[in-house]
Amino acid sequence: MNYSDFQFLKFENKPNGVLVITINRPEVMNATNGRLHWELTKIWGVVNDDPKTRVAVITGAGDKAFSAGGDLSWITDMVGNPKTINNVMTEASDIVYNLLACDKPVISAINGVAVGAGLAVAMMADISIMAEEAKITDGHVKLGVAAGDHAAICWPLLCGMAKAKYYLMTAEFVSGKEAERIGLVSLCVPRAQLMDKAMEVANKLATGSQQAIRFTKRSLNGWMNVARPVFESSLAMEMLCFLGEDAKEGVTAVREKRAPKFPSAQD
Repeated sequence: MNYSDFQFLKFENKPNGVLVITINRPEVMNATNGRLHWELTKIWGVVNDDPKTRVAVITGAGDKAFSAGGDLSWITDMVGNPKTINNVMTEASDIVYNLLACDKPVISAINGVAVGAGLAVAMMADISIMAEEAKITDGHVKLGVAAGDHAAICWPLLCGMAKAKYYLMTAEFVSGKEAERIGLVSLCVPRAQLMDKAMEVANKLATGSQQAIRFTKRSLNGWMNVARPVFESSLAMEMLCFLGEDAKEGVTAVREKRAPKFPSAQD
């Protein structure tokens, strides 16, 4: 693939080999559909093989969202559908593993709400910079499915087990300031300063020793590679939940804009 093959990601080359990647579905707050989810698995190999790119910065179009979770119609198609679940499971794994395998540093500039696959990209980035006004949540349990995707592989490493369990089991939103305070993101700045700060960090990395920086990334990712069995277990449990009754109720509740009444929580 090359950059022209992507439909929902747009690209801008900056000086010093910095590539800005923008998740570009602003009309739906950059939510992931099937195509975008697939594109988020493929882009990291393209970046890795691009000799002109030293650092990638990824953000969301507009000022409301980095990526506001999955399209409801796409998620609805997953519920009770083993073939679709299997495909999404493979792609969710690829997003995480392909980000880990990309030698070049990746910076996420989290400009707004981040949920689902978009949150996986934001959190798996090597350096995460979040707007104070932004909010993030791993909202899986609100849909009646286990927290799979990325969370089990990195949240306990980033913010500790106590905070990880609290936010992953309650699906509460985390503000930019709180995310920085607990170590869930690298930095937090006012939204108006977000891209300037991201570019400042990107330029520092792009003009540094490329071998030293990339080998440092590879070494530190060893901690995440140790957690691969935990991640794969969480991902399998998430997909198993999509075959159950709670997921049906969770999706219906979101569609009807009401609180869910999960069958597993009824007498």
